[in-house]
Amino acid sequence: MASGIEVGGYTFPEKTFLGHPRGLFVLFFAEMWERFSYYGMRALLVFYLTQHWLFSDEKSSVIYGAYTALFFITPVVGGYLADRWLGQRKAVQFGAVLLTFGHLLMAVESSLALFWLALAFIIVGGGFLKANISVIVGQLYERTDPRRDSAYTVFYVGINMGAFLGAIVAGWLGQSWGWSWGFGAAGVGMLLGLLVFVWGRPSLVGKGEAPDPARLDRRTAGIRFETLLYATGIVSVGLIWWLIQRQALVGSLLAIAGAALVGYVVLTAVVKLPAEDRDRIFAALFLIFASIIFWALYEQAGSSLNLYTDRNVDRLILGYEVPAAIFQSVNSFYIFVFGPPLALLWTWLGRRGVEPSAGAKFGIALLQLGFSFFVLVWGARMAGIGHLTPVLFIFLIYLFQTTGELCLSPVGLSAMNRLSPANMASLMMGMWFFANSAGNFAAGLIAAATGAKGVETAGQERVLEVYSTVGWVGIAVGVVMLLIAPLIGRLMHLSTLGDADHSLSGQGAIGEPAAAGMDLRGEVRG
Repeated sequence: MASGIEVGGYTFPEKTFLGHPRGLFVLFFAEMWERFSYYGMRALLVFYLTQHWLFSDEKSSVIYGAYTALFFITPVVGGYLADRWLGQRKAVQFGAVLLTFGHLLMAVESSLALFWLALAFIIVGGGFLKANISVIVGQLYERTDPRRDSAYTVFYVGINMGAFLGAIVAGWLGQSWGWSWGFGAAGVGMLLGLLVFVWGRPSLVGKGEAPDPARLDRRTAGIRFETLLYATGIVSVGLIWWLIQRQALVGSLLAIAGAALVGYVVLTAVVKLPAEDRDRIFAALFLIFASIIFWALYEQAGSSLNLYTDRNVDRLILGYEVPAAIFQSVNSFYIFVFGPPLALLWTWLGRRGVEPSAGAKFGIALLQLGFSFFVLVWGARMAGIGHLTPVLFIFLIYLFQTTGELCLSPVGLSAMNRLSPANMASLMMGMWFFANSAGNFAAGLIAAATGAKGVETAGQERVLEVYSTVGWVGIAVGVVMLLIAPLIGRLMHLSTLGDADHSLSGQGAIGEPAAAGMDLRGEVRG
């Protein structure tokens, strides 16, 4: 393509590759390496806490929950700063720098204070990057461009490719060669993502730039406003460093903020919105509350289930004992395999008028999630308490959890986008990710309740008791969601939404929010 776009005196070439803007593939590889680093580090974190720093299982699970909760809530702030002043490109680049430093700092096993600092850099860096990189993908296309759906599908492949490889590479290195090797690999991966993003800037054709560049150049007390924004990010690292060491305070702040947020949304809906918009907000709240329960149960994968796999599962496959951290890649593999067929299934059912509603899909998701825990409990009891559980049941629990995730996460994101009035769209999307954060913190508390103590009979029995309870909770909430699905459907008033609205069908069921053609922040998965 010979055309170009001039921004700030620089002419950005407008070129395509495989029918898409080249910028898409820059973002693809940048996000792939970011996910490589995140999931590589995540696969090792609970083992690092219990085996290197010798925290108890209970304490490690609470730390893990606080970390993931903060990681999911900071993108709300990072997205706001980018939208208002910084622009998505600079926010992503700054976030990538902080993430690279944080992941490389994890490879230094010198002191616990340094460990907390590494986590703080990763949390704040993720806040700047995750909130904005997928937004740039949407900006590469006009809203009516038919390539948008496939573009986000390509982008989502990068997400899961990075998650899959990160858990395998960093997980294997960390558990086979040493923590520094595993965390160092995650840091190198993030560095590669940063370099790809900086190198590929021309391919972004000026997208994601600051809404008012002149504002960034203005000075306050002789300091550029842009510099002050970066300084705010660095200062927030110190705040998060202090907060991550006080996990109970994180939970209290989440509870207070959540109550205030829900109260504000309900008050606004009742006082300011017309009847149909108010009903849609209430429908969205039903889905949000269900999602908190889903993520609280689902996010055992990186904590208690990771520990159970390490201590209580026969991991011998073809004569090789697979490190437990590598099993964190199974979820991404299943998404590759089952995501596209499930998306096609929703479309096929939709054309015949029998596609489940959003509320019913949430119910189906929770039923599968609850059933997945029963599968593991059954497999463990079949093998016998005190004996190693066959590895088949680890593959099965991840299978049902992944198909459940595919029924809930993209559908929920699409619902938030469609049900929110224009003046509350960002607020409701923020609530969705806040729910994800709250669910992750609750997941840490559930994991702490397992109190697993290795392969001892009492420890394994305790884990299975908690998982049985978790399974029943998932089943019960799933049944409730199926029963109230017709009510949620009536509150949505779908018949009065315009044809231009986004679909709640399986178009977005492959996992990435914008796979349904939406310009949403972040991603479905952590």
